[in-house]
Amino acid sequence: MPTQIDVRTPSAAYTVEIGAGLLANLSERIAALHATPRAKLFVITSPVIWSQWSDRFLASFGDHQPILLQVLSGEQYKRMSTLESLAEQLAQNGADRDSILIAFGGGVIGDLVGFLAAIYMRGIRYVQVPTTALAQIDSSVGGKTGANLAAGKNLIGAFHHPLAVFADIDTLATLPARELRAGLQEAIKAGIIRDHELFSYMEDNAAAILSGNKDALTRVISESVRMKANVVAEDERENGVRMLLNLGHTLGHAIEAATDYNQLLHGEAIAWGILAATAIAQKRGLLTESQVERIDNVLRAYGPLEPFSADAHVLVALTAKDKKNRSGARSYVLPVGIGDATVVRDVSEAELLETTQNLLAGMNATLAEANA
Repeated sequence: MPTQIDVRTPSAAYTVEIGAGLLANLSERIAALHATPRAKLFVITSPVIWSQWSDRFLASFGDHQPILLQVLSGEQYKRMSTLESLAEQLAQNGADRDSILIAFGGGVIGDLVGFLAAIYMRGIRYVQVPTTALAQIDSSVGGKTGANLAAGKNLIGAFHHPLAVFADIDTLATLPARELRAGLQEAIKAGIIRDHELFSYMEDNAAAILSGNKDALTRVISESVRMKANVVAEDERENGVRMLLNLGHTLGHAIEAATDYNQLLHGEAIAWGILAATAIAQKRGLLTESQVERIDNVLRAYGPLEPFSADAHVLVALTAKDKKNRSGARSYVLPVGIGDATVVRDVSEAELLETTQNLLAGMNATLAEANA
């Protein structure tokens, strides 16, 4: 039986199901969510995912096959131009307010489809069927949708919750090892900010998790989702505690933007961002040396942390454009232990620049040593 986690917010209530074999009866699962049996279904996915999973995805739909729309997956395609193209295709294929979109793919697909569902005809229904570790652990849950602008990541979007989330663990088997590892960095983040037991489990069971053990992956994903569901229930619109979910994201998003989204995967950039936040926290006396060492070791155990090329001054300047900033002040999430974190708004530009310079110097020294 799949693990079921309820998400309850002031504006939505839905269930996240996590387990193996969920695609086998996906049609029945979706049909149980609504009272419009002949509603048009649209599956939006990427060519890579569809080539691997289309047969299993479609097997349960019988004569009520969904209409297929495909987009390229990657942060560079998470733009308004992609949304406009998809919306035109929906209109051309007769999508109406009873139609249901199915987001079948990773975090970019999920964010785009959720945003499309939020704005098409001023809001229609959608279902998340995440296929990557990153999407199953984090981005498919909580109702955040969006697209990127040239000025920064996720600067345009909407809160629009899905009807349900079906996370089939089997789809992780076709992920490249690098993508699995990068996605698991978001689970480490979940452990650091609010679940020390999850952190310890990942610390002690890295081999099983990274080998694709289904029980281990189900536990990590389930505990990550449960933590996020609890946070979202407390703060749906990110006015308070939900901001903690952005640990590592302020500098991480800056790294992605500075490298044109083509050097690192999202989870890898977030891992570097967590290291920076950890360094600031230690300097402020919020973390002990042993806690810093544990965090560093776990992040690197699920690495390797891929190197990247960027200028520290550029990265710091980009953090000023982060959407979490308020009234011109940076909002920065810092760990205050393993299983606890806080939001501060007094991280100075000089403090962040020094930390970023040290991070880059350490990365380059490690790279030089490896190439010697």
